[in-house]
Amino acid sequence: MISVNNVTLAYGKRVLFDEVNINFTKGNCYGVIGANGAGKSTFLKIVSGEIEANKGTIDITPGERMAVLNQNQFAFDESTVLNTVMMGHKRMWKVMHERDAIYAKEDFSEADGIKAGELENEFGEMGGYTAESDAATLLSELGVEDGLHQQLMKDISANLKVRVLLAQALFGNPDILLLDEPTNNLDVETISWLEDFLAGYENIVLVVSHDRHFLDAVCTHVADVDRSKIKVYTGNYSFWYESSQLAARQMSDKNKKMEEKRKDLLDFIARFSANASKSKQATSRKKALEKLVIEDIQPSNRKYPGIIFKQDREVGNEILKVENLSKVIDGKTIFSKLNFDLQKNQKIAFLSRDPMALTTFFEVINGKQPSDTGSYEWGTTITSAYLPNDNSEFFVGNNDNLMDWLRQYVPPTVKDVDEDFLRGFLGKMLFSGDEIMKKTGVLSGGEKVRCMLSKMMLQNPNVLMLDEPTNHLDLESIIAFNDSMISFPGIVLFTTHDHQFMQSVANRIIEITPNGMIDKLMTYDEYLQDDRVKEQRIALYQ
Repeated sequence: MISVNNVTLAYGKRVLFDEVNINFTKGNCYGVIGANGAGKSTFLKIVSGEIEANKGTIDITPGERMAVLNQNQFAFDESTVLNTVMMGHKRMWKVMHERDAIYAKEDFSEADGIKAGELENEFGEMGGYTAESDAATLLSELGVEDGLHQQLMKDISANLKVRVLLAQALFGNPDILLLDEPTNNLDVETISWLEDFLAGYENIVLVVSHDRHFLDAVCTHVADVDRSKIKVYTGNYSFWYESSQLAARQMSDKNKKMEEKRKDLLDFIARFSANASKSKQATSRKKALEKLVIEDIQPSNRKYPGIIFKQDREVGNEILKVENLSKVIDGKTIFSKLNFDLQKNQKIAFLSRDPMALTTFFEVINGKQPSDTGSYEWGTTITSAYLPNDNSEFFVGNNDNLMDWLRQYVPPTVKDVDEDFLRGFLGKMLFSGDEIMKKTGVLSGGEKVRCMLSKMMLQNPNVLMLDEPTNHLDLESIIAFNDSMISFPGIVLFTTHDHQFMQSVANRIIEITPNGMIDKLMTYDEYLQDDRVKEQRIALYQ
């Protein structure tokens, strides 16, 4: 068990945590959620001991081992991939080297023999004799091929390093597992494997993630970081979100009788409890929800941005035609043989195992770089807005305040652009009061994305192109963005690692590979489950 007692942390006048008291118990997975800057990652560092709180204590049941997902990809550069994983069990790694050092002695004494025997016993109890094969199996399941296991960490790609560090954290069945954004840079197959792994995990897990589908798949509880406090709620993220929204609506409904409100809440709990039986963590989640009392359901204090796109005109019959598009960079084929037409009412999710292929494709159809072969043609009725993965060009060398920054992107057709007009667009993105005078040079990643969305909303486009739109956003902004794309009447072309965003928005899937493309009129989940698609993917990635 982890017991958090009166933990307080402040940086100057900024109080991150104030007298936080919570317990985390075995068998539960806690999704740590909160707005950007609320202190989610900092809290995990306090629990792990990396950061010391100003006040309070973290007490862990004696003898329990903690593992933390390492964020430093260069920390193990001189170690082999396999050894890096085994280093995750620090005590076992230390015992192994102490034992080997004794055996290497030339003047091996009786005392050395006794000590070596003690170490051998401890090593065996920790699973040391199967450690190499266990680590190799874990790496293979995470997509790190056998041929890479003896390579040095410095010689493998960044994407593979992420998987090795994840294997390191999972290795040896730790009693407490702390994971900060574990799905970053993982493909859908590996994320699915991790969901299954954590759903069957019987110890304590604390996980920070912006992936709602992932949180729903693995979490039995939500730890909400808000207003310098942390409160634990039963259920996964969707349960927390929908229950808090229901509670907020009930608070505002003064005419509804208390008995009716109570019945609505009980019906809500029963419905989610029934759905929980179909989840990966069926048993523990269902039991947790059945024990829940309605007094535990509280409205959220979160603020959600107003992401509202309006189109000046509907798209015509000719939207976008792509013919035989290909691109090679530094001798590597990024994509080839891309051929498709866009139709009305389509929202297309683009997939690829190579993130560069997706970004390059969007850059090509936005005229940012040329293709090597083929062509693309936009229809005459199209007005588009593009959210690039890297938005730095819009802010580098620019230190305007937000008002002046946004003013430069007002379309020439818009008249009477005054302060109230600009405040309206910035206010929808939660920039209020004096915040609109903030300089662009001090903006966080999430604030820059919200500025870009204000800019795009000004354009009233009928086609939206989004390259990883949820990057840097908190869950509240992601939900608002997701809902906006569902209701947007125009065309949406996008790529994202957010499973729920993709599943709920896309009605057509195009996967880009070096050897061609797959194009299906179906949802994302249907695409993942289609056997014929699986065969096509294998053939195209060979």
